[in-house]
This record gives sequence, structure tokens and C-alpha cells, in this order.
Amino acid sequence: MEGMATHEGIDMGLGATIRAWRERLSPADVGLPSGRSRRAAGLRREELAERAGVSVDYVVRLEQGRSTAPSAQVVASLARALQLTAVEREHLYRMAGLVPPNDEPIPDHLPSGVHRVLNRLGDVAVAVFAADWQLIWWNPGWAALLGDPSAKSPEQRNFARERFPVGSGDGVRDVRIASWPVLVRNGEASDLAIVSDLRRATGRYPHDVRLAELIRQLTAGNATFARLWASGTVAAHREDRKTVEHPEVGPVEVDCDVLTDGDSDLKIVILTTAPGSSDETKLRRTLAGDSLRAPTG
Repeated sequence: MEGMATHEGIDMGLGATIRAWRERLSPADVGLPSGRSRRAAGLRREELAERAGVSVDYVVRLEQGRSTAPSAQVVASLARALQLTAVEREHLYRMAGLVPPNDEPIPDHLPSGVHRVLNRLGDVAVAVFAADWQLIWWNPGWAALLGDPSAKSPEQRNFARERFPVGSGDGVRDVRIASWPVLVRNGEASDLAIVSDLRRATGRYPHDVRLAELIRQLTAGNATFARLWASGTVAAHREDRKTVEHPEVGPVEVDCDVLTDGDSDLKIVILTTAPGSSDETKLRRTLAGDSLRAPTG
């Protein structure tokens, strides 16, 4: 990148990169007079600090590598002040150890390569959820084990809405992806992981209307979600065990693993049974009796 070669070394860290971007901007680029007393063509640290709304001392510490973890708000201000391109802004966020914000809506598209891999998984139940836990794809094994989701409305296909129903008393909405009961081994840990997923999604997709409305409704309508959301707790998905109360074959105990496609934030949920167990036999029976086809979306 032009302007960066003037700095010693080939490892352009956060401080050196900010300095290079500052020095490539001329006063005229930001509407300032050039003046005759300038020793360099770039912006002064004082001018960058004023434009970014931070102290001069903080800019000095950043450029000298004494401050290496600016907040997302500071990074956003620096990106605007330095007139960075979208690619440069993303690079600045990642150098600061932050997830770059995304101006695009949450993707609901299943990449063709991922689709092909999932279709080759065989006798397992698989479903794919978007970053806001909206169900977007499932295979025949999922439909056989949990019931066909195509019979549900789009609102009923959101796992966060299922775990945190909105309303009280008789007014609670029946929002369930599964057609019959699914018992979770560690409900509290699962709830924390879902809330954490949504919190990360708001940072990744700050302008997504569907996500914002989901958070608003769950916060206003479910006390448990509101408490966990306000706590700021972050949890990660780990292997979980569930029991599916299947109406034909009886209870089926499955292990639940959640994989994430990093580029699109898709969540791939895989339900499997222990090899050689009675649960594996029951799962195969559900598959044998199912004639549904998975959607191609």
C-alpha cells in the first residue's frame, strides 16, 4: 500500500499502519489549509485526534504500540477520520482484534459447496441456521427425527424464538421447530450460548432489520432472555445431549454438535447417535419410514 514502504521492517502492525494511513492524507483531503510550516505532507497527530474525537496522547500511544486494543467505537472513528476504504476498514478492525461490522443483511443462502458436503453426511439429522438462528435448510434425517419444518411458518422456524417464547400465561406463542418435545440436558448453558450467538450477530450485522426486531421482541417479551442479554455473559457452544420424544419409535437420545461456517456465520447443527446403540436403531427406523425430501434453498 502506498505510503507504508517508508517505515522500517516488513511487519506492519496496528500502530505503524495507522501512522502510514495518517501520513498519506494531505490537509486538503480533509478540508484543512496546507500551510507553510509543515515538515510533512500528511496529517499531524493533533489533526487526526481532533477528527477522530480522541486525545493526542492516545494517538501517540497507538502509533507507538503502547495501546494495542482500541474499542470498536474508537476504531470506527479512526476509520472515518482516515477516510479508509471498506477493505482497509475491515483490516483495521481485525488488527485491533475486533470483528469488522457488516453493512449487509444476515445471509440466508447456503453455499453450493457446503450444500454438497451436507448431502453426503448420510444417516444423520442435519439443519442449517442463519446467524440469528433462523432455520434455512434441513435434510431428510432432520425431518424424520424432528418433524417436517416446512409445515411451520417462517416465524416458527427460529430457534431463539423457540427457546425464549414471547408472552405470558395463555398468551405465550407456540413457536417450535420440532413437531414433538425435545428435552435438553443443560438448558441454562444452551440458553447462554444462544444469547451469546445473537450478541455476536449484532456486532457482525449491526444494520440487519430482522435481527434488530428479533432482539427487541425477545427483550421485551421474555424475562429470561432479557436477564441474560443484560448480563453481557458470553458462552460458547459445546457438545450437548438431547432426547427427542419421537411419537413412533419412542425417546431417541442424540448428541448435538454445532459447526460454524466462518464466512457467512451459518450454524450447522448435527444430531448423531452412539454407534451400535438402541438410539441408532431408532434413528434408522425414523429414516426408513420417511419419504420427505430436503428443500434446495
